[in-house]
Amino acid sequence: MSQSETARELEGSCLCGTIRYTASGLGPIGHCHCATCRKAHSAAFSSVARVARANFRWTQGEDALSSYESSPGKRRFFCSRCGSQLTAGWEHEDEIILRLGCLDTDPQSQAVAHVWTSEKAPWYDITDDLPCLPKGRPRKIAPEDS
Repeated sequence: MSQSETARELEGSCLCGTIRYTASGLGPIGHCHCATCRKAHSAAFSSVARVARANFRWTQGEDALSSYESSPGKRRFFCSRCGSQLTAGWEHEDEIILRLGCLDTDPQSQAVAHVWTSEKAPWYDITDDLPCLPKGRPRKIAPEDS
């Protein structure tokens, strides 16, 4: 079963455990190196995957959610108590961006690409063999393309 076809339910939570969620239908995983992800996560990159809004549900602590509009129309949602980044997205899109560092369940899939490497931290070297995309989001990589 491919990553985009993964329908099993995943669970996640923030660092302090106040906010919990479930998600299914995880899309391809990517390591995002854009400047806003790096700053929001205080890291060289953020591991992310898209999920249909219809397949995502807050199960606890939704009242503790805060958000920040990091670029026009894009909101990043995080726990107001511990600061864990949980999701992001544009209201008009049918998908959200799930921050995989807060998953409690193993997604049983691996990253398919590094994205937004045009904004990569100069102090970090990518040393794996994943494709590096200067912009964009991860797509399913066909076996003949890898």
